[in-house]
Amino acid sequence: MAGPSTALSPVIAASTHWLARAYPGGESNTVSHTLAELQARQAVTVAAWLRYPTEIDAALVAIAGPGGSAILDWKAGSEPDDEFAEGEGWRTWVDEVVVSWAACLLADPLLARRGVDSVIAALPMPDSRPRPAGRRAAGMSTEFRRLLQPDNRDREAAALLRHPDLLEPIAALHRDTLLYLLGAEFDGLAPLGMDRAL
Repeated sequence: MAGPSTALSPVIAASTHWLARAYPGGESNTVSHTLAELQARQAVTVAAWLRYPTEIDAALVAIAGPGGSAILDWKAGSEPDDEFAEGEGWRTWVDEVVVSWAACLLADPLLARRGVDSVIAALPMPDSRPRPAGRRAAGMSTEFRRLLQPDNRDREAAALLRHPDLLEPIAALHRDTLLYLLGAEFDGLAPLGMDRAL
């Protein structure tokens, strides 16, 4: 598992920025904006680790690039006036699949839990040396608390970011692949907005 590989940092940062801009939690420099962005970052991090599970995968995407935000911009109706303008270069580091998977995780708590559990299960077993508590596999769930167990402030801040209907055009792009990867398509996890199997 690539986990906290620094090679994924540009992809995680750009994909988080895209989600936070497309589904804002409030004006920038507000607590609501920060809380929404934290939730987006946690979902994007899980999605990126699932998408690029090894150090080699992370290194290859850093070399080849993830593809950019063009299709996402079109689907969300957030196309920039000039994609080549100064300050728009970050869009080239947005990963369409990562953003789509993150949207699925944000809109579906059961799928989010499945994704985090898959990431934790794939991490190498810690060695016997002392490590910071947050980096132990047992402590990984707390790193994704805002994704898995948002409190009232988190929910209010991310009203747009977690709204299934608003996320649907983005989540639908690559949901089937995520469900297959997590084995969720066979466990009654239905697409957003549909009844789940009892």
